[in-house]
Amino acid sequence: MRTIIVDDEKHSRDALHMMLERYCPHVAVQALCSSGTEALAAIEQLHPELVFLDIEMPGMDGFQVLEECNYHSFAVIFITAYDQYALQAIHHSALDYLLKPIDSKELKDAVEKAGTQSTAVTAVKVVNLLHFLQEHLNQDERLALPTSDGLRMVTARNIIYCKGAGTQTRLHLQEPEKPVMVCCTLVEMEQWLADKGFFRVHSSFLINLSFMEKYIKGDGGEIIMSDGYSVPLARDKKQDFLQRIERL
Repeated sequence: MRTIIVDDEKHSRDALHMMLERYCPHVAVQALCSSGTEALAAIEQLHPELVFLDIEMPGMDGFQVLEECNYHSFAVIFITAYDQYALQAIHHSALDYLLKPIDSKELKDAVEKAGTQSTAVTAVKVVNLLHFLQEHLNQDERLALPTSDGLRMVTARNIIYCKGAGTQTRLHLQEPEKPVMVCCTLVEMEQWLADKGFFRVHSSFLINLSFMEKYIKGDGGEIIMSDGYSVPLARDKKQDFLQRIERL
């Protein structure tokens, strides 16, 4: 199996190379890459069947390598120290990962699994991963929102839901912060939060899908948020909403 190892730490690259030679002799390492830039060039030139991809690299991390790569016909096994958010994204996409220091049995199992998956299946998983990251990583962005007495800095990840009130919008935030009234319409909030995991479920409500606890069926239905508040789901939004949450 033609393989590339991507890790900015030399001792980690060399250690994984040695483990593959010892425990997975059918794996042929084509290149050892120390950066995302090197990885992109090697992948495009060598067309590997398997890539071991470190997540935490300076400049261009493992996720960005996948996003920039034009050739996707390979299996991916991520290498990472414990990173809760990165592991959440990988789990969501049903891709494999190995925690450092790498265990030999876990390595063999991951390589065996990678060898049984078609490139088409892997490509779909990568697309799902990138979609998940696009929506959720952007939630760390801070927004400077106008209020009656100036500007309020708000992190998108901290907003549970927005409730429109004419030319203003009330932001309901995670505890212990109190709700904030900002001087912009719900339509404007929807535009700012569109790529951050939010969905307009009603003419008066925009919700952060990460804080949705429960959906209750009905003519339109209702959505229970993490703070216990029940948000109505408009009938004309129901189909799009159900299709959207299937991807979460």
